[in-house]
Amino acid sequence: MKPVPQATSLRRAPVQRRSAERLTRILDACADLLDEVGYDALSTRAVALRAGVPIGSVYRFFGNKRAMVDALAQRNLDIYTERVTHRLQETGSGAGWRVAMDAVLDEYLAMKRTAPGFSLVDFGNQIPVGTRVAEPNTRVADRLTDMLSAYLDRAPDDDLRRVFLIAVEAADTLVQLAFRLDPAGDERVIGETRELLRAYLSRSLD
Repeated sequence: MKPVPQATSLRRAPVQRRSAERLTRILDACADLLDEVGYDALSTRAVALRAGVPIGSVYRFFGNKRAMVDALAQRNLDIYTERVTHRLQETGSGAGWRVAMDAVLDEYLAMKRTAPGFSLVDFGNQIPVGTRVAEPNTRVADRLTDMLSAYLDRAPDDDLRRVFLIAVEAADTLVQLAFRLDPAGDERVIGETRELLRAYLSRSLD
């Protein structure tokens, strides 16, 4: 079963397995409908119908569709973290930061191309969610810092968090450009993004 987003985005966190499975169906339906109708036409009633649950079940977890999309963005980040972690476990320790950076970028691109609803929501950047102190790219940078610091044998201090935040902000802008130019992602822009990240990160990680 896909991970349940952090309880902070929910009115009520699921306790029983059946409740967690219902929440998963709601978020799956939300993601599918985002691809089909977009955010403006999305409704909690349509999500409930697609998920096969009473409308009250949706409101048990979410006060409105924005909160639901926020939870989807958080779940996307959880899935993304799992994918990057698995990729790094396959490469093994000591492969270096460039291998880690490729895993971070490649898994993001893979989700951008294949995960339902991700092209519209990703981690919350396209439909801004969260708060000023927990903006989507800050969420991503903090998660990457916590995940990669041990792999890179670096302390997860403020300097590393700032480096990763700048890298995430730059990559996010350029990847969005790549997908505006080509629905599958313009490979030339993606290649330039990879080179830009390597040049920037080498100053701090070499």
